[in-house]
Amino acid sequence: MVQNRYKRVLLKLSGESLQGDQAYGIDEKKLMEYAEQIHEVHLMGIEIGIVIGGGNIFRGMAGTKKGFDRVTGDQMGMLATVVNSLSMLNALVSLESKTKLYTAVTIESVGERFSKYCAVEAMQNGYICIFAGGTGNPFFSTDTASALRAVETDCEVLLKGTRVDGIYTADPEKHPDAVRYENLTFGEAYEKGLKIMDLTAFTLCQENNLNVIVFDMNKPGNLKKLIGGENIGTLVSN
Repeated sequence: MVQNRYKRVLLKLSGESLQGDQAYGIDEKKLMEYAEQIHEVHLMGIEIGIVIGGGNIFRGMAGTKKGFDRVTGDQMGMLATVVNSLSMLNALVSLESKTKLYTAVTIESVGERFSKYCAVEAMQNGYICIFAGGTGNPFFSTDTASALRAVETDCEVLLKGTRVDGIYTADPEKHPDAVRYENLTFGEAYEKGLKIMDLTAFTLCQENNLNVIVFDMNKPGNLKKLIGGENIGTLVSN
C-alpha cells in the first residue's frame, strides 16, 4: 500500500482559475474539473481545507481605481470569494463529497462562522472544509487567508494550484526561456524577488514552518500525484 505524503492539506485556488477561458465569472467545466480532482484526493482519506480567491468576480484593489473606498472594495472582494466558495461547495456535493463552508464574516444562511476547533473536527470527521471571506478584514489578500487558515488548522502544507507547473526565474508565459525551480528556501525566493505570494502570506508561512508547493492544478491528476509523493511543482520551505 502506497503511503500518502500528507494527511491534512490546504489548497489555495485563485478566482481567475475558475473563469477558465472566459473573461469573467465561473466556467462550470473548469469548476467541475477542479472538484473532481479534490474529490479524488478526498477519497484517499486526505483531510482538505480550501481557500478560493475572488478575482474572477471582483478584486478589491481594482475597485479602488474605479472610485471605491479601499475598505469597501476589499469587503466586496471578500463577498466574491463567498460566491466562488458556494460554487465549489455545490460541485463537491454533486460528487457526494461531504463538504462544509466556513465564512470569515457572518452570513448565517450561507455558512458557519469560522472556528479552528469546528473546522479541525469537521476535517477529522471526513468533511472537506471551504474557507470563504478571506481573513474577514480589509487590506489582507486571499493568499494571506490561505496561509492563516492552514496554520490555524494545523495543515502540513499549503498547496497553491496555478496554471503553471511551478515557480520560474521569470513569467514562463511571457519568457519562454524561463527556468523552473524544483526547490527554494523562503529566503532565496525573497532575495530573488519571486512573486509567489504577497509578503504577509509569505512571512506567515516562513515563521510557522509551513511548506508551500506551487503546482499546475489545470493538469488533471496532478493533485493526486502530489499527495501520493510525486515531485510535482516547486517546493518552498525553510
